[in-house]
Amino acid sequence: MLPLLARGFDFNPLDRIAQVSALAAIQLRFALLGLLVIGAVALAMRLRKGRHFDLTARFAAAGLAGLASGFVAAGAVVALHGTPWPMFGLNGDSGRIVERAHAVANGRPSGSPVYPPAPLHTLGYYAEWFRGGNTAYAFKDLQILGAAAFGPLVHLCWRMLLGPVRALAFGVAPAFALIDAYKPYSQTVLVMLVPVLVALVVSLGRSGTQNWRPLLLKGAGFGALLGVLFLTYSGWFLWSAAGVLFAALLYFPWRTGRLKGAAFLGATLAAFLVVAGRYLRVMLIEGQTTKDYNFRFDNFTDPAYYLMWRTDMPGKVGEWPLPGEYGGVGLFALVTFVCLGAAIWLGIRTPMVVTIAAMFISAWVMRMYIASNMYETQTVQLYTRTNNQLLYCGLLLCALLVHLVSQRMAARRAESGTESGTESGTEPQADSKASRGTASAGFPGREGAVIGAMCALLLLLGTVSSSMADRYMPAKENTYRILPWVSHTITEKDGSCPKYAPGGTCSKDGDQSWLNLIR
Repeated sequence: MLPLLARGFDFNPLDRIAQVSALAAIQLRFALLGLLVIGAVALAMRLRKGRHFDLTARFAAAGLAGLASGFVAAGAVVALHGTPWPMFGLNGDSGRIVERAHAVANGRPSGSPVYPPAPLHTLGYYAEWFRGGNTAYAFKDLQILGAAAFGPLVHLCWRMLLGPVRALAFGVAPAFALIDAYKPYSQTVLVMLVPVLVALVVSLGRSGTQNWRPLLLKGAGFGALLGVLFLTYSGWFLWSAAGVLFAALLYFPWRTGRLKGAAFLGATLAAFLVVAGRYLRVMLIEGQTTKDYNFRFDNFTDPAYYLMWRTDMPGKVGEWPLPGEYGGVGLFALVTFVCLGAAIWLGIRTPMVVTIAAMFISAWVMRMYIASNMYETQTVQLYTRTNNQLLYCGLLLCALLVHLVSQRMAARRAESGTESGTESGTEPQADSKASRGTASAGFPGREGAVIGAMCALLLLLGTVSSSMADRYMPAKENTYRILPWVSHTITEKDGSCPKYAPGGTCSKDGDQSWLNLIR
């Protein structure tokens, strides 16, 4: 809804005052819609003795996830207002994606057999259906739609593990550190892959006691979903493989159902190969000879620092990473490390925590292995992209620490007779089945906790989304803001300039000064 509302804005997106006004306008609409959603939950608490409270909270949590990513998508609408081109036009990664998708749509090889085929086919078919075959103009649409779909997709995946509000707080909120409107598919695969792999390990641990039919269907479903994600972006599978293998061996039903466990994994593997087997074969063969010789900003910094990725266009930086108070490490890093350790301590027997921790360690080891060979091979092999997985898994473990603590508090309250039942954290059910109303011993009721959490998340997600949307506001500088700036300087297909082209001038390739910025 927010991207549609942003289409009605009429101003020069290259003017900074206009950009700030647009961000405020989106924030206002986000807040009003969010308050309406939370108001519906509060109303459900009061009406008919709260009979429909759980159902309303479920839809409200999903609605807030959609509003948050819709905010970022609306920011992309503002940034590209007045130009039909996608961010960066036909330059850089954007240009390569557009060119390869055009080739695929016309039945020709993409030119890069190892590049994920799903984005190219999606863009090619979308262009044929809605843009008359113009993959460049179609990519602008998919940048906006991809950003808008980010929140609902990650919330849907976390619902396999957590209740609606907990999925929003402990799964969706950490993911918004990574939302990307330029190439939304790669980050979306990461934030979906983590909960899907965790759910796979949880299901594997329970496979020994399940009936055959649902067991095989569930395994095939996981395999098909993983296949689609692999076709969309395969890098995260490489970083995660060792950790997931460790978790799978740890939770395999060795004693109670080895045959069923093997059948579950077999169904998963078979479905995965049906969906993505051909591309996997290409990756195993062609991927061995594909080398990345492009040294970027992060390849010259401390490899142990992963808490913020400055992208290929880092902007104006001096010393980086910024020096911290404790041996060069800042407070955010210290808090993250402490929370990570505490989450493992409290959740050492929980498949969700163990699997995420294993994926973190796996990505860390792969990162250091590739970086340690960088001088000898003179290749980087995208190892800095592990920043995103390390950050996301670390933030997830910090959030899950709160989840585990709240579970233990609820369990103690149940033992003392003040409350009965709590969410398991591994099933897609409501956030608890606790008694309604105000609990005794000074503890508030569950409804108040849900509404309070939603209010806090509304502010958090609104602030984060505004920051991530501002990252793409057009400006001629060495940051991601140069991407939409270039889009406003490229001649349109009919020979005219975009409406807000600087000085009313444009060219075939657009402003190429970005080449000097990244040297």
